[in-house]
Amino acid sequence: MTSQETLLVVRQVGFAYADGRFRLDGVSLAVDHGEVVGLLGPNGSGKSTLVKLVARLLLPASGEILLDGRPIRDIRRSDYARRVAYLPQDIRPAFAFTAMETVLMGRSPYMGALGFEGQSDHDIALAALRRVDAVHFAGVLLDQLSGGERQRVHLARALAQEAPLLVLDEPTSFLDLRHQYGLYGLLRRLAREEGRAALCVSHDVNVAAAYCDRLVFLRGGAVAVQGTPPQIVTSETIERVYGVAAQVVTRADGRPMVLPCPPQG
Repeated sequence: MTSQETLLVVRQVGFAYADGRFRLDGVSLAVDHGEVVGLLGPNGSGKSTLVKLVARLLLPASGEILLDGRPIRDIRRSDYARRVAYLPQDIRPAFAFTAMETVLMGRSPYMGALGFEGQSDHDIALAALRRVDAVHFAGVLLDQLSGGERQRVHLARALAQEAPLLVLDEPTSFLDLRHQYGLYGLLRRLAREEGRAALCVSHDVNVAAAYCDRLVFLRGGAVAVQGTPPQIVTSETIERVYGVAAQVVTRADGRPMVLPCPPQG
């Protein structure tokens, strides 16, 4: 049921913080319906800044960002929340909410003026917790969970928004290996079976190359290279983007795998 029509377009976007400490320069990329796109690059390359622009937490200084062909600045905030779900790197709970209460916050774009959730909202929240293997945390306070457990709850909150586009900033940073693979497998299923899309920041080139349809490497606030994993994950790309020597081998499924070269001497 996937459609390969373009969902998100980032076109020649520029941005600079007021103190001049960082800037994005002419960044362009696209995400189609039913596609998982990985956003990679070294620390300080602009990955988090770019997804904050897509999430409308920051405003671009130049260029434009389109969702379904419309400039995102022209879309009402409530409508945008139904179309785009954003998961930041680390969320510190300000109040003592349970996991279920937290996931239900993802249903707020669909609630009426009084903000009361219905049975269908509870059912969707419960299903989201089940998808991330966190349903047993439903009644547990967030501050009683580990970092990885909280991360799974917040991912469930993003899923509960039922948005066509998931924008995830390092969603696996606190997860163990099983849940890292489980998350990316879930993103693949959402793309293939439901036509949803994901733009996912990652520091793990091998995991991203194994699960993403396309990769975009940033360096110094600009796109260094983008394409499918077999096309662009090469030793030349790794050295150009990260400044390290590496060997790239091909797995049995045709996906590339990066093996770092140990230093000589």
